[in-house]
Amino acid sequence: MKEADRQRVYDTDDEGLRHYTHDHLKVFAKFTSENCATCELLAPPFAKFADDAQYQPILFLRLNSDENPVAKKLMQERVAPFFVSYCQGQLLECDSLTTEEAVRGMLDRLRAFAPHTR
Repeated sequence: MKEADRQRVYDTDDEGLRHYTHDHLKVFAKFTSENCATCELLAPPFAKFADDAQYQPILFLRLNSDENPVAKKLMQERVAPFFVSYCQGQLLECDSLTTEEAVRGMLDRLRAFAPHTR
């Protein structure tokens, strides 16, 4: 796979998240936190999923909850890493996930979700 053909994970903030979820059909966001061992453990699989052709229609985002007020508030109620899937700007699913299999499951549900047509 050429570098130009690879999808990537985009680092963003709360404002960027709002724009991306409205500008892209499907978005998958990972909220991380400093000194989070599970966040580090899931970083390579998350990047691998972003490069996987079956997930190409999905935009992958990463937010550091320590640097984003909305994410930080959300993380006070949840444990990092926290994953959120969006379709057509609407939140579909959100959960604290700790295994590669759980992340893949949420991604597969997002990939299979049939958006409303207008």
